[in-house]
Amino acid sequence: MKTPLAIAAFALATGLTTALSGCSPKFDWRDYRSADAPYSILFPGKPATHTRTVNLDGQQTSMTMAAADVDGTMFAVGSTELVSPAAAQQAAQAMKTAMLRNISGIPTKEGSKNGGVALEAHGTNGGRAIALHGRFVARGNRAYQAIVVGPDKAVDREAIETFLTSFKPD
Repeated sequence: MKTPLAIAAFALATGLTTALSGCSPKFDWRDYRSADAPYSILFPGKPATHTRTVNLDGQQTSMTMAAADVDGTMFAVGSTELVSPAAAQQAAQAMKTAMLRNISGIPTKEGSKNGGVALEAHGTNGGRAIALHGRFVARGNRAYQAIVVGPDKAVDREAIETFLTSFKPD
């Protein structure tokens, strides 16, 4: 059974892919500052946003996703506010677990980076090989995920680095 977080992420990705089908946009990097959470990031195109209630390891919370799709690769940031810093830490871990589960992923690289967890994983979705690159961070009462998900071997390494290193939770 897919978690609500996984369903939200792939529903958003599917909607964005459908909206952008038929075109092949270039990376059009733009500064993005969230209206509902204190973070900034460079997106490779104009992001769409969606808010949905999700269950993060037993914690019901409202999560906002901002995402842009470029040639079948989704660049997204999810953010939510929890009741305490400990709850935010638990939620950030639950976000990572849900994303791995969503692609039946196996981590190939994982470590601490800039106060969060940096992750690279490979898995499948619908029989296709998928790569996941992400950062999962808790700051105060907030939990964040900044992720790049797309067809394995087709995800642009430079774009991944630009996106993930530009993520600044304030």
